[in-house]
Amino acid sequence: MKTFKTKNGLVQGFRTSAEVVAVLGIPYAAPPFGVNRFREPFPARAWTGVRDCTAFSPIAPQSAQLPGAPVWSPDDEDILTVNIWTPAAEGGRLPVLVWIHGGSYTFGSSAQPDFDGTVLARAGLVVVTLNYRLGFEGFGHVPAAEATTYPDNRGLLDQVAALRWVRENIAAFGGDPGNVTVAGQSSGAASVACLMVMDRARGLFHRAIAHSAASPCYTLEIAAATTREIAAAAGCPATAEGLTSATPEALVIASDRVVDDYRRDPASGSRHYDPALYAPVLDGTVLPTDPLTGMAAGATREVDLLVCHTTEEYWLLDAVGSSAKITTDEQLALFAEDFHLPDGLVAGYRAAMPHAPVLDVYLAVFGDLLFGEYSNRLVELHAQAGGRAFLSRFDRRRTGPDGVVRAWHCADIPFAFGNLDNDCLAFLIGGAPTSADHGLARRMVRAWADFAATGNPGWPSVNNSTTQAKTWSTDDDPAHDKDAAVRALWASADFPVLHP
Repeated sequence: MKTFKTKNGLVQGFRTSAEVVAVLGIPYAAPPFGVNRFREPFPARAWTGVRDCTAFSPIAPQSAQLPGAPVWSPDDEDILTVNIWTPAAEGGRLPVLVWIHGGSYTFGSSAQPDFDGTVLARAGLVVVTLNYRLGFEGFGHVPAAEATTYPDNRGLLDQVAALRWVRENIAAFGGDPGNVTVAGQSSGAASVACLMVMDRARGLFHRAIAHSAASPCYTLEIAAATTREIAAAAGCPATAEGLTSATPEALVIASDRVVDDYRRDPASGSRHYDPALYAPVLDGTVLPTDPLTGMAAGATREVDLLVCHTTEEYWLLDAVGSSAKITTDEQLALFAEDFHLPDGLVAGYRAAMPHAPVLDVYLAVFGDLLFGEYSNRLVELHAQAGGRAFLSRFDRRRTGPDGVVRAWHCADIPFAFGNLDNDCLAFLIGGAPTSADHGLARRMVRAWADFAATGNPGWPSVNNSTTQAKTWSTDDDPAHDKDAAVRALWASADFPVLHP
Protein backbone atom coordinates (compact mmCIF):
# COMPACT_ATOMS: atom_id res chain seq x y z
CA MET A 1 0.00 0.00 0.00
CA LYS A 2 1.26 3.46 -0.90
CA THR A 3 2.48 5.77 1.87
CA PHE A 4 1.77 9.51 1.96
CA LYS A 5 4.16 12.13 3.32
CA THR A 6 2.74 14.75 5.68
CA LYS A 7 4.63 17.54 7.44
CA ASN A 8 4.77 15.39 10.59
CA GLY A 9 5.63 12.04 9.06
CA LEU A 10 4.59 9.21 6.78
CA VAL A 11 1.08 7.71 6.91
CA GLN A 12 -0.48 4.64 5.36
CA GLY A 13 -4.15 3.80 4.91
CA PHE A 14 -6.13 1.14 3.07
CA ARG A 15 -8.32 0.70 0.01
CA THR A 16 -12.04 1.10 0.57
CA SER A 17 -12.59 0.02 -3.03
CA ALA A 18 -10.49 -0.63 -6.09
CA GLU A 19 -10.51 3.09 -6.90
CA VAL A 20 -10.25 4.78 -3.48
CA VAL A 21 -7.73 4.87 -0.63
CA ALA A 22 -8.74 5.98 2.88
CA VAL A 23 -6.24 7.32 5.42
CA LEU A 24 -7.89 7.70 8.82
CA GLY A 25 -7.03 9.37 12.10
CA ILE A 26 -4.17 11.67 11.07
CA PRO A 27 -3.43 14.21 13.85
CA TYR A 28 -3.76 17.83 12.75
CA ALA A 29 -3.21 19.20 16.27
CA ALA A 30 -2.02 18.00 19.65
CA PRO A 31 -4.45 16.41 22.13
CA PRO A 32 -6.35 19.34 23.77
CA PHE A 33 -6.04 18.13 27.35
CA GLY A 34 -3.66 18.57 30.25
CA VAL A 35 -1.76 21.83 29.84
CA ASN A 36 -3.42 22.29 26.41
CA ARG A 37 -6.96 22.18 27.78
CA PHE A 38 -9.27 25.11 26.94
CA ARG A 39 -6.50 26.68 24.85
CA GLU A 40 -5.98 27.27 21.15
CA PRO A 41 -5.00 24.08 19.32
CA PHE A 42 -1.27 23.33 19.48
CA PRO A 43 0.68 21.70 16.61
CA ALA A 44 0.70 17.92 16.48
CA ARG A 45 3.97 16.19 17.27
CA ALA A 46 5.98 14.55 14.49
CA TRP A 47 6.50 10.79 14.43
CA THR A 48 9.09 8.43 13.01
CA GLY A 49 8.43 5.51 10.70
CA VAL A 50 5.08 4.97 8.96
CA ARG A 51 1.97 5.74 11.02
CA ASP A 52 -0.80 3.18 10.60
CA CYS A 53 -3.94 5.11 9.64
CA THR A 54 -6.45 2.35 9.03
CA ALA A 55 -8.89 3.16 11.86
CA PHE A 56 -10.70 6.25 13.08
CA SER A 57 -9.22 8.11 16.02
CA PRO A 58 -11.03 8.59 19.34
CA ILE A 59 -13.87 11.12 19.31
CA ALA A 60 -14.44 14.28 21.33
CA PRO A 61 -15.90 14.07 24.88
CA GLN A 62 -19.65 13.45 24.73
CA SER A 63 -22.32 11.14 26.11
CA ALA A 64 -24.00 10.32 22.78
CA GLN A 65 -23.92 6.79 21.39
CA LEU A 66 -24.72 7.05 17.68
CA PRO A 67 -25.42 4.04 15.42
CA GLY A 68 -22.29 2.75 13.73
CA ALA A 69 -20.00 5.34 15.36
CA PRO A 70 -17.40 5.09 18.16
CA VAL A 71 -18.26 5.95 21.76
CA TRP A 72 -16.12 8.36 23.78
CA SER A 73 -14.12 7.05 26.71
CA PRO A 74 -12.56 9.31 29.39
CA ASP A 75 -9.13 7.93 28.47
CA ASP A 76 -9.47 9.12 24.85
CA GLU A 77 -7.34 12.19 24.19
CA ASP A 78 -5.90 12.16 20.64
CA ILE A 79 -9.13 13.50 19.18
CA LEU A 80 -8.02 16.31 16.83
CA THR A 81 -7.60 14.29 13.65
CA VAL A 82 -8.58 14.26 9.98
CA ASN A 83 -9.59 11.42 7.67
CA ILE A 84 -8.93 11.43 3.93
CA TRP A 85 -10.42 9.56 0.98
CA THR A 86 -8.55 9.99 -2.28
CA PRO A 87 -8.71 8.32 -5.70
CA ALA A 88 -6.09 5.58 -5.90
CA ALA A 89 -5.02 6.52 -9.43
CA GLU A 90 -2.39 9.23 -9.49
CA GLY A 91 -3.07 12.28 -11.61
CA GLY A 92 -3.44 16.03 -11.43
CA ARG A 93 -4.49 17.90 -8.32
CA LEU A 94 -8.17 17.36 -7.50
CA PRO A 95 -10.76 19.59 -5.80
CA VAL A 96 -10.86 19.13 -2.04
CA LEU A 97 -14.01 18.87 0.10
CA VAL A 98 -13.57 19.30 3.87
CA TRP A 99 -16.54 18.07 5.93
CA ILE A 100 -17.56 19.38 9.39
CA HIS A 101 -20.05 17.16 11.19
CA GLY A 102 -23.06 18.43 13.11
CA GLY A 103 -24.54 17.51 16.47
CA SER A 104 -25.66 20.68 18.26
CA TYR A 105 -21.99 21.47 19.05
CA THR A 106 -22.31 18.70 21.63
CA PHE A 107 -22.10 15.28 19.97
CA GLY A 108 -21.15 13.49 16.76
CA SER A 109 -17.89 12.69 15.00
CA SER A 110 -16.24 12.24 11.63
CA ALA A 111 -16.54 8.48 12.08
CA GLN A 112 -20.31 8.34 11.48
CA PRO A 113 -21.15 5.96 8.62
CA ASP A 114 -22.98 8.59 6.57
CA PHE A 115 -19.71 10.55 6.22
CA ASP A 116 -17.69 7.87 4.43
CA GLY A 117 -16.02 9.68 1.53
CA THR A 118 -15.60 6.76 -0.88
CA VAL A 119 -18.39 7.67 -3.32
CA LEU A 120 -17.43 11.35 -3.44
CA ALA A 121 -13.80 10.37 -4.06
CA ARG A 122 -14.96 8.25 -6.98
CA ALA A 123 -16.69 11.37 -8.29
CA GLY A 124 -13.33 13.14 -8.48
CA LEU A 125 -12.83 14.77 -5.07
CA VAL A 126 -10.30 14.41 -2.29
CA VAL A 127 -12.54 14.22 0.79
CA VAL A 128 -11.43 15.28 4.27
CA THR A 129 -13.50 14.84 7.44
CA LEU A 130 -12.44 16.07 10.87
CA ASN A 131 -13.08 15.92 14.59
CA TYR A 132 -13.13 19.05 16.73
CA ARG A 133 -13.82 19.87 20.38
CA LEU A 134 -17.48 19.76 21.39
CA GLY A 135 -19.60 20.68 24.38
CA PHE A 136 -17.92 22.69 27.11
CA GLU A 137 -14.46 21.66 25.90
CA GLY A 138 -15.11 23.32 22.53
CA PHE A 139 -17.70 26.03 23.11
CA GLY A 140 -17.98 26.69 26.86
CA HIS A 141 -16.92 30.10 28.12
CA VAL A 142 -13.97 29.96 30.53
CA PRO A 143 -13.54 33.20 32.54
CA ALA A 144 -9.96 34.47 32.49
CA ALA A 145 -8.09 37.73 33.06
CA GLU A 146 -6.81 37.51 29.49
CA ALA A 147 -9.31 36.24 26.90
CA THR A 148 -6.45 34.81 24.85
CA THR A 149 -5.53 32.40 27.67
CA TYR A 150 -8.74 30.40 27.32
CA PRO A 151 -10.35 31.66 24.11
CA ASP A 152 -14.00 31.22 23.26
CA ASN A 153 -14.97 29.20 20.18
CA ARG A 154 -12.23 26.62 20.62
CA GLY A 155 -14.16 24.24 18.37
CA LEU A 156 -14.04 26.81 15.57
CA LEU A 157 -10.32 27.31 16.19
CA ASP A 158 -9.87 23.54 15.81
CA GLN A 159 -11.63 23.71 12.45
CA VAL A 160 -9.30 26.52 11.35
CA ALA A 161 -6.30 24.42 12.42
CA ALA A 162 -7.63 21.50 10.35
CA LEU A 163 -8.04 23.75 7.31
CA ARG A 164 -4.46 24.97 7.75
CA TRP A 165 -3.34 21.35 7.88
CA VAL A 166 -5.20 20.74 4.63
CA ARG A 167 -3.50 23.71 2.98
CA GLU A 168 -0.06 22.42 4.02
CA ASN A 169 -0.53 18.69 3.40
CA ILE A 170 -3.33 17.89 0.98
CA ALA A 171 -1.17 18.03 -2.14
CA ALA A 172 0.53 14.83 -0.95
CA PHE A 173 -2.88 13.10 -1.24
CA GLY A 174 -3.64 14.40 -4.73
CA GLY A 175 -5.64 17.45 -3.61
CA ASP A 176 -5.39 21.03 -4.76
CA PRO A 177 -4.84 23.40 -1.81
CA GLY A 178 -5.98 26.22 -4.07
CA ASN A 179 -9.42 24.65 -4.62
CA VAL A 180 -10.90 23.80 -1.22
CA THR A 181 -14.60 23.62 -0.37
CA VAL A 182 -15.62 23.50 3.30
CA ALA A 183 -18.96 21.80 3.95
CA GLY A 184 -21.11 20.85 6.90
CA GLN A 185 -24.59 20.07 8.19
CA SER A 186 -26.62 21.49 11.09
CA SER A 187 -24.13 22.88 13.65
CA GLY A 188 -21.44 21.86 11.16
CA ALA A 189 -23.11 24.06 8.55
CA ALA A 190 -23.41 26.90 11.06
CA SER A 191 -19.70 26.43 11.71
CA VAL A 192 -19.12 26.85 7.97
CA ALA A 193 -21.09 30.12 8.06
CA CYS A 194 -18.98 31.30 11.02
CA LEU A 195 -15.74 30.38 9.26
CA MET A 196 -16.85 32.50 6.31
CA VAL A 197 -16.80 35.66 8.50
CA MET A 198 -13.71 34.80 10.56
CA ASP A 199 -10.44 36.56 9.71
CA ARG A 200 -8.46 33.53 10.87
CA ALA A 201 -10.12 31.34 8.24
CA ARG A 202 -9.77 33.78 5.37
CA GLY A 203 -8.09 32.26 2.33
CA LEU A 204 -8.19 28.71 3.68
CA PHE A 205 -11.18 27.74 1.50
CA HIS A 206 -12.78 29.03 -1.66
CA ARG A 207 -16.30 27.58 -1.62
CA ALA A 208 -18.77 26.60 1.08
CA ILE A 209 -21.65 24.12 1.39
CA ALA A 210 -24.12 24.51 4.27
CA HIS A 211 -26.88 21.93 4.78
CA SER A 212 -29.53 22.84 7.38
CA ALA A 213 -27.45 25.50 9.11
CA ALA A 214 -28.49 25.97 12.74
CA SER A 215 -29.16 29.63 13.50
CA PRO A 216 -28.13 30.57 17.06
CA CYS A 217 -25.00 32.46 18.03
CA TYR A 218 -24.70 33.40 21.69
CA THR A 219 -23.53 36.62 23.29
CA LEU A 220 -20.79 36.56 25.91
CA GLU A 221 -23.48 37.19 28.55
CA ILE A 222 -25.42 34.09 27.49
CA ALA A 223 -22.25 31.99 27.37
CA ALA A 224 -21.17 33.19 30.82
CA ALA A 225 -24.60 32.40 32.27
CA THR A 226 -24.41 28.89 30.83
CA THR A 227 -20.97 28.44 32.38
CA ARG A 228 -22.42 29.26 35.80
CA GLU A 229 -25.12 26.62 35.30
CA ILE A 230 -22.63 23.98 34.20
CA ALA A 231 -20.24 24.76 37.05
CA ALA A 232 -23.06 24.52 39.61
CA ALA A 233 -24.11 21.14 38.20
CA ALA A 234 -20.48 19.95 38.26
CA GLY A 235 -19.95 21.17 41.83
CA CYS A 236 -17.06 23.47 40.99
CA PRO A 237 -16.54 27.25 41.00
CA ALA A 238 -17.39 29.05 37.72
CA THR A 239 -13.78 30.18 37.41
CA ALA A 240 -10.86 29.17 35.25
CA GLU A 241 -9.35 27.30 38.19
CA GLY A 242 -12.59 25.57 39.05
CA LEU A 243 -13.39 24.53 35.49
CA THR A 244 -9.89 23.27 34.70
CA SER A 245 -10.04 21.17 37.87
CA ALA A 246 -13.24 19.47 36.65
CA THR A 247 -12.58 16.52 34.36
CA PRO A 248 -13.99 16.45 30.81
CA GLU A 249 -16.27 13.61 31.93
CA ALA A 250 -17.57 15.72 34.82
CA LEU A 251 -18.46 18.58 32.47
CA VAL A 252 -20.21 16.20 30.05
CA ILE A 253 -22.28 14.81 32.93
CA ALA A 254 -23.01 18.32 34.22
CA SER A 255 -24.14 19.47 30.77
CA ASP A 256 -26.52 16.52 30.53
CA ARG A 257 -27.96 17.40 33.94
CA VAL A 258 -28.60 21.00 32.92
CA VAL A 259 -30.26 19.82 29.70
CA ASP A 260 -32.51 17.44 31.67
CA ASP A 261 -33.54 20.27 33.98
CA TYR A 262 -34.63 22.41 31.03
CA ARG A 263 -36.53 19.52 29.47
CA ARG A 264 -38.47 18.90 32.68
CA ASP A 265 -39.46 22.53 33.23
CA PRO A 266 -41.99 24.01 30.75
CA ALA A 267 -41.52 27.40 32.42
CA SER A 268 -37.77 27.53 31.71
CA GLY A 269 -38.08 29.54 28.52
CA SER A 270 -36.80 28.84 25.02
CA ARG A 271 -34.33 26.14 26.10
CA HIS A 272 -37.16 23.93 27.31
CA TYR A 273 -38.17 22.93 23.79
CA ASP A 274 -34.84 21.43 22.66
CA PRO A 275 -32.02 22.55 24.96
CA ALA A 276 -28.95 23.77 23.09
CA LEU A 277 -26.42 24.82 25.70
CA TYR A 278 -23.58 25.57 23.32
CA ALA A 279 -23.17 27.67 20.20
CA PRO A 280 -20.54 29.95 18.67
CA VAL A 281 -19.90 32.93 20.94
CA LEU A 282 -19.84 36.50 19.62
CA ASP A 283 -16.62 37.28 21.43
CA GLY A 284 -15.46 40.03 19.07
CA THR A 285 -12.11 38.28 18.58
CA VAL A 286 -12.34 34.76 17.20
CA LEU A 287 -15.88 35.39 15.93
CA PRO A 288 -16.20 39.15 15.32
CA THR A 289 -19.80 39.12 14.09
CA ASP A 290 -22.68 36.76 13.44
CA PRO A 291 -22.75 35.26 9.93
CA LEU A 292 -25.84 37.09 8.70
CA THR A 293 -24.45 40.49 9.65
CA GLY A 294 -21.08 39.66 8.15
CA MET A 295 -22.65 38.45 4.92
CA ALA A 296 -24.82 41.54 4.61
CA ALA A 297 -21.67 43.65 4.94
CA GLY A 298 -19.99 41.78 2.09
CA ALA A 299 -17.40 39.95 4.22
CA THR A 300 -18.07 36.65 2.42
CA ARG A 301 -18.62 37.72 -1.17
CA GLU A 302 -15.42 36.07 -2.45
CA VAL A 303 -16.63 32.60 -1.37
CA ASP A 304 -19.14 30.69 -3.51
CA LEU A 305 -21.98 29.38 -1.34
CA LEU A 306 -24.28 26.37 -1.78
CA VAL A 307 -27.11 26.02 0.78
CA CYS A 308 -29.61 23.22 1.28
CA HIS A 309 -32.29 22.60 3.86
CA THR A 310 -34.92 19.89 4.23
CA THR A 311 -38.59 20.77 4.00
CA GLU A 312 -39.59 19.03 7.25
CA GLU A 313 -36.51 19.59 9.41
CA TYR A 314 -37.91 19.31 12.89
CA TRP A 315 -39.89 16.13 12.48
CA LEU A 316 -36.66 14.19 13.12
CA LEU A 317 -36.14 15.85 16.50
CA ASP A 318 -39.70 14.88 17.44
CA ALA A 319 -39.17 11.32 16.22
CA VAL A 320 -36.04 10.80 18.34
CA GLY A 321 -37.60 12.42 21.41
CA SER A 322 -35.27 15.41 21.77
CA SER A 323 -37.99 18.02 21.30
CA ALA A 324 -40.81 18.91 23.67
CA LYS A 325 -44.26 17.65 22.68
CA ILE A 326 -46.44 20.66 21.97
CA THR A 327 -50.00 19.49 21.44
CA THR A 328 -52.30 22.24 22.76
CA ASP A 329 -53.02 25.79 21.68
CA GLU A 330 -51.87 27.05 25.08
CA GLN A 331 -48.50 25.32 24.72
CA LEU A 332 -48.12 26.66 21.20
CA ALA A 333 -48.84 30.21 22.37
CA LEU A 334 -46.24 29.90 25.14
CA PHE A 335 -43.69 28.59 22.61
CA ALA A 336 -44.27 31.65 20.40
CA GLU A 337 -43.91 33.92 23.43
CA ASP A 338 -40.72 32.21 24.64
CA PHE A 339 -39.06 32.73 21.26
CA HIS A 340 -40.46 36.25 20.76
CA LEU A 341 -42.00 35.24 17.44
CA PRO A 342 -43.66 37.98 15.37
CA ASP A 343 -47.37 38.55 15.89
CA GLY A 344 -49.41 36.54 13.43
CA LEU A 345 -46.66 34.06 12.53
CA VAL A 346 -48.25 31.02 14.13
CA ALA A 347 -51.67 32.00 12.74
CA GLY A 348 -50.08 32.28 9.30
CA TYR A 349 -48.71 28.75 9.58
CA ARG A 350 -52.12 27.50 10.64
CA ALA A 351 -53.59 29.07 7.51
CA ALA A 352 -50.92 27.40 5.37
CA MET A 353 -51.55 24.05 7.13
CA PRO A 354 -55.34 24.18 7.67
CA HIS A 355 -55.83 20.53 8.61
CA ALA A 356 -52.63 19.95 10.57
CA PRO A 357 -52.63 19.12 14.30
CA VAL A 358 -51.00 21.52 16.74
CA LEU A 359 -47.87 19.33 16.94
CA ASP A 360 -47.28 19.60 13.19
CA VAL A 361 -47.72 23.38 13.23
CA TYR A 362 -45.20 23.60 16.08
CA LEU A 363 -42.70 21.37 14.25
CA ALA A 364 -43.05 23.38 11.05
CA VAL A 365 -42.49 26.70 12.81
CA PHE A 366 -39.58 25.42 14.91
CA GLY A 367 -37.92 23.81 11.89
CA ASP A 368 -38.05 27.05 9.93
CA LEU A 369 -36.97 29.11 12.95
CA LEU A 370 -33.81 27.10 13.47
CA PHE A 371 -32.99 25.88 9.96
CA GLY A 372 -35.22 26.72 6.99
CA GLU A 373 -35.59 30.48 7.24
CA TYR A 374 -32.00 30.88 8.39
CA SER A 375 -30.84 28.96 5.30
CA ASN A 376 -32.85 31.25 3.04
CA ARG A 377 -31.37 34.34 4.68
CA LEU A 378 -27.81 33.07 4.32
CA VAL A 379 -28.31 32.66 0.57
CA GLU A 380 -30.13 35.92 0.00
CA LEU A 381 -27.81 38.14 2.03
CA HIS A 382 -24.75 36.56 0.43
CA ALA A 383 -26.19 37.20 -3.05
CA GLN A 384 -27.31 40.74 -2.23
CA ALA A 385 -23.76 41.58 -1.10
CA GLY A 386 -22.33 40.41 -4.42
CA GLY A 387 -21.50 36.77 -3.68
CA ARG A 388 -22.48 33.81 -5.82
CA ALA A 389 -25.04 31.64 -4.02
CA PHE A 390 -27.16 28.59 -4.80
CA LEU A 391 -30.17 27.26 -2.88
CA SER A 392 -31.68 23.79 -2.80
CA ARG A 393 -34.31 21.98 -0.75
CA PHE A 394 -34.47 18.29 0.08
CA ASP A 395 -38.08 17.11 -0.27
CA ARG A 396 -37.80 13.33 -0.55
CA ARG A 397 -40.21 11.31 1.58
CA ARG A 398 -41.29 7.72 1.60
CA THR A 399 -44.21 5.64 2.87
CA GLY A 400 -43.14 2.55 4.78
CA PRO A 401 -44.66 0.03 7.17
CA ASP A 402 -44.49 2.56 10.02
CA GLY A 403 -45.96 5.44 8.03
CA VAL A 404 -44.39 8.32 6.13
CA VAL A 405 -40.67 8.93 6.53
CA ARG A 406 -40.42 12.65 6.08
CA ALA A 407 -37.90 14.99 4.49
CA TRP A 408 -36.45 15.60 7.90
CA HIS A 409 -33.22 16.85 9.42
CA CYS A 410 -30.15 14.78 8.41
CA ALA A 411 -32.02 12.74 5.78
CA ASP A 412 -30.27 14.53 2.91
CA ILE A 413 -26.71 13.73 4.02
CA PRO A 414 -26.59 10.01 3.12
CA PHE A 415 -27.79 11.04 -0.35
CA ALA A 416 -25.20 13.79 -0.76
CA PHE A 417 -22.41 11.41 0.30
CA GLY A 418 -23.89 8.55 -1.73
CA ASN A 419 -24.08 6.30 1.36
CA LEU A 420 -27.54 4.74 1.28
CA ASP A 421 -26.81 1.04 1.81
CA ASN A 422 -25.46 1.09 5.36
CA ASP A 423 -27.97 -0.50 7.74
CA CYS A 424 -27.16 2.13 10.38
CA LEU A 425 -28.79 4.75 8.16
CA ALA A 426 -32.05 2.89 7.51
CA PHE A 427 -33.96 4.93 10.08
CA LEU A 428 -32.98 8.23 8.44
CA ILE A 429 -34.12 7.20 4.96
CA GLY A 430 -36.94 4.82 5.89
CA GLY A 431 -35.49 1.39 5.15
CA ALA A 432 -33.57 -0.13 2.28
CA PRO A 433 -33.01 2.33 -0.58
CA THR A 434 -34.97 2.03 -3.81
CA SER A 435 -33.66 2.48 -7.33
CA ALA A 436 -35.19 5.96 -7.30
CA ASP A 437 -33.24 6.71 -4.11
CA HIS A 438 -30.01 5.64 -5.75
CA GLY A 439 -30.79 7.89 -8.71
CA LEU A 440 -31.37 10.84 -6.38
CA ALA A 441 -28.09 10.12 -4.59
CA ARG A 442 -26.18 10.08 -7.89
CA ARG A 443 -27.60 13.49 -8.79
CA MET A 444 -26.75 14.99 -5.40
CA VAL A 445 -23.21 13.57 -5.41
CA ARG A 446 -22.71 15.02 -8.88
CA ALA A 447 -23.94 18.43 -7.75
CA TRP A 448 -21.53 18.49 -4.79
CA ALA A 449 -18.62 17.33 -6.95
CA ASP A 450 -19.35 19.90 -9.67
CA PHE A 451 -19.75 22.72 -7.17
CA ALA A 452 -16.47 21.81 -5.46
CA ALA A 453 -14.71 21.66 -8.80
CA THR A 454 -16.17 24.70 -10.58
CA GLY A 455 -18.52 26.61 -8.26
CA ASN A 456 -21.56 25.58 -10.30
CA PRO A 457 -23.80 22.76 -8.95
CA GLY A 458 -25.97 22.69 -12.08
CA TRP A 459 -28.82 25.16 -11.56
CA PRO A 460 -29.17 28.97 -11.61
CA SER A 461 -27.68 31.03 -8.82
CA VAL A 462 -29.75 33.30 -6.58
CA ASN A 463 -29.95 36.93 -7.64
CA ASN A 464 -31.31 40.06 -6.00
CA SER A 465 -34.79 39.71 -7.46
CA THR A 466 -35.55 35.99 -7.22
CA THR A 467 -34.59 33.07 -5.01
CA GLN A 468 -34.46 30.09 -7.34
CA ALA A 469 -34.18 26.80 -5.49
CA LYS A 470 -33.40 23.31 -6.72
CA THR A 471 -35.73 20.68 -5.24
CA TRP A 472 -34.25 17.27 -4.45
CA SER A 473 -36.84 14.50 -4.61
CA THR A 474 -37.56 11.16 -6.22
CA ASP A 475 -39.97 11.05 -9.12
CA ASP A 476 -42.84 9.68 -7.04
CA ASP A 477 -42.58 12.22 -4.21
CA PRO A 478 -45.71 14.34 -3.72
CA ALA A 479 -45.33 18.06 -4.16
CA HIS A 480 -44.75 19.67 -0.78
CA ASP A 481 -43.86 23.35 -0.85
CA LYS A 482 -45.43 25.73 1.64
CA ASP A 483 -42.42 28.02 1.40
CA ALA A 484 -44.04 30.75 -0.66
CA ALA A 485 -46.94 30.93 1.78
CA VAL A 486 -44.83 31.41 4.91
CA ARG A 487 -41.67 33.32 3.92
CA ALA A 488 -43.34 36.72 4.35
CA LEU A 489 -44.33 35.79 7.89
CA TRP A 490 -40.66 35.90 8.94
CA ALA A 491 -40.03 39.42 7.64
CA SER A 492 -39.93 40.95 11.14
CA ALA A 493 -38.13 38.07 12.89
CA ASP A 494 -34.63 38.75 14.25
CA PHE A 495 -32.15 35.98 13.56
CA PRO A 496 -28.57 36.97 14.44
CA VAL A 497 -28.87 35.92 18.11
CA LEU A 498 -31.46 33.69 19.77
CA HIS A 499 -31.67 34.39 23.51
CA PRO A 500 -32.30 31.39 25.78
